[in-house]
Amino acid sequence: MPVQKLKDFLDSNNIEYVTIRHSPAYTAQKIAHSAHVSGKELAKTVMVKIDGVMSMAVLPAPYKVDLEALREASGGETISLATEEEFRDLFPGCDLGAMPPFGNLYGMDVYAAEKLAKDEDIVFNAGSHWELIRMKYRDFERLVKPKLVKFAELQ
Repeated sequence: MPVQKLKDFLDSNNIEYVTIRHSPAYTAQKIAHSAHVSGKELAKTVMVKIDGVMSMAVLPAPYKVDLEALREASGGETISLATEEEFRDLFPGCDLGAMPPFGNLYGMDVYAAEKLAKDEDIVFNAGSHWELIRMKYRDFERLVKPKLVKFAELQ
């Protein structure tokens, strides 16, 4: 999803948001630093396969996915991290690894770490390695309808 398409979706749903441009960065922590955003506010999207089905796990930048906890919370039998090759073509117009956490727009489940709901805002990649979007978490939750579960642990 090109950045403009995401913005059009947010606009059509009357969502207030701010675009944050930063120097190119490729890891969540470097993005947070470059954009002057708290690491716990920055949400990263990790692609996982649950019973062979691609899903998004969305969690604060300083955390990692506890695969076993996510497997249990999802009710799945198997879980694994997806490789870049497996999801490379699923997000046309997005830089690899910079897809926004809007799995609902791609027909996939979204699992959000409970910790994200504790913050008023959520900040995430907007489809590129140099642009973020900041919006109210409650608006993100209303649009995406993620499954809120406990699966994130500090790295």
